[in-house]
Amino acid sequence: MNKYRTHFIKDINETLVDQKVVVSGWIENIRDHGGVLFLDLRDETATLQTVSNDDDMFKGLAKESVIKLTGTIRKRAEGTENARISTGTVELLVDELEMLGESVHELPFEIMTSKETKDDVRLKYRYLDLRNEKVAKNIKLRSDILHFIRNKMYDLGFTEVQTPILTASSPEGARDFVVPSRLFKGKFYALPQAPQIYKELLMVGGMGKYFQVAPCFRDEDARADRTLEFYQLDLEMSFVEEDEVLAVGEQIFYETFTKFSNKEVSKPPFRRIAYRDAMEMYGSDKPDLRNPLIIKDATEILKDTTFGPFKKSTIKVIVADNIGQNSNSWFNEIVEFASSIGMPGIGYITLMEDGTLKGPIDKFLSEEERENLIKEFDMKTNSVMFFIANKKLSVAQKFAGQIRNELGRKMELIDSNKLELCIINDFPMFEFDEKTNKWEFCHNPFSLPHGGIKDYEEKNPGDILAYQFDFVCNGNEMASGAIRNHDLDSLAKGFEIVGYPRKEVEERFKSIFTAFKYGCPPHGGMAPGIDRLIMLIQDEPNLREVQAFPTSASGADLMMGSPAELMPEQLEELGIEIKKVEE
Repeated sequence: MNKYRTHFIKDINETLVDQKVVVSGWIENIRDHGGVLFLDLRDETATLQTVSNDDDMFKGLAKESVIKLTGTIRKRAEGTENARISTGTVELLVDELEMLGESVHELPFEIMTSKETKDDVRLKYRYLDLRNEKVAKNIKLRSDILHFIRNKMYDLGFTEVQTPILTASSPEGARDFVVPSRLFKGKFYALPQAPQIYKELLMVGGMGKYFQVAPCFRDEDARADRTLEFYQLDLEMSFVEEDEVLAVGEQIFYETFTKFSNKEVSKPPFRRIAYRDAMEMYGSDKPDLRNPLIIKDATEILKDTTFGPFKKSTIKVIVADNIGQNSNSWFNEIVEFASSIGMPGIGYITLMEDGTLKGPIDKFLSEEERENLIKEFDMKTNSVMFFIANKKLSVAQKFAGQIRNELGRKMELIDSNKLELCIINDFPMFEFDEKTNKWEFCHNPFSLPHGGIKDYEEKNPGDILAYQFDFVCNGNEMASGAIRNHDLDSLAKGFEIVGYPRKEVEERFKSIFTAFKYGCPPHGGMAPGIDRLIMLIQDEPNLREVQAFPTSASGADLMMGSPAELMPEQLEELGIEIKKVEE
């Protein structure tokens, strides 16, 4: 018999009345009810009220100390039951108390309200924060979801394989975390941004269907939906086309969401939207489809406009119905939001009951333009049309997308009880970076262009589309995937377009350029983000809420004290000299 417990607290109920039990856990609270002391004991499963006939038994005990209690279960007096806890109809009459681990420090925060504490304090004392029932629930749910997903992958015939954490640096977009080698001084390992190359090599090795829950490391600035270290369900399949990979992703997302969330989940097949259509209609490659507002293009209608800011510009419009009667302050908030995201301003017009238009932009419109705008964009009485213009198409689309999101929020159009999934596909292979004045990969450099190497040889880089796709839910990118390019000449040509000579590419990706020469099957895969999946299911605003030991927003591990300086002898052993940089 376990000497610390005969029962978990969750199993304490009226069937145990008059029975002797042993329970262990943390002191959640001690309450004095007119000279009678009650002690609330919490283990990892539930909380139990305890009481003693010995007035001194609970005196001097510190909250969050770990104790063992032996006693008899009895029903609570009528009218004193507590429906908020599972053990609320019973209590433990304590005979013996044994201290197992005394709490000798003042608590930095109240455990049950730790989520209201500043993040830096919570993360410094994360082991205390994890005692909070709501925080612990996220971590336990994570375990349940991973268990479910792993079983699903086994059922689908995938083989789980762990790939190395220490690997080689590769130019995949984000900055690598690098690890110095002691044996090979002056050389470095890198932590994987993703197991991209390894999973392709597994396909060369004949694995067929591979998966793992893979840790990924990217030295990027943290934000609400991105941390330095995160986990993804990494999977790859041989001899497949895009639709087959998408079907696996649809099963994973739909079945996981429907099992672990009470929200309405869009059913497979998920809506598929080409990247360029998504940018035109939603101003984003991760649109929130719960928002019904659609962006339209008014460039042609207003091609002869006399309004200066619209001349020689791409003009996007959003029509929002039934808001024309809103107050001036409501519209001023939209103007202020536009300014906050870098727009020089935003124009709007309202269709009045008499069929006329009213608003700051109206005086710049011709009668023909008014008629065409009303007819083309189906304006109704009290409809308001917002105008977003910029000389660059991509900027106009981006601003329109942000205005669309803000209108959806302010108009309360977003149904928080829905999980609306879609697939964005046909991404451009390249995008032009005006800062560097050269082409860059838009997404994964290993993706297959629609026309193979012919696209690279015959098309402008900006016109080349890739078998690349993202799963999106409620405005969040949930997974990226692609059919891979298994033709070495085509791969090399793609890297040449972004400025990497073939010789350098063959050196940087030596493993792939060697392995593919031994016969590489067509293959493709994807990588759903585990952290974001749980974040959406739990309605958490930040990835850190679903990770056991996350870093702070700045990337520091406040609990372990990292990153930290190395001792001089460690640096010498690694052959590293620190160069001090003046701040």
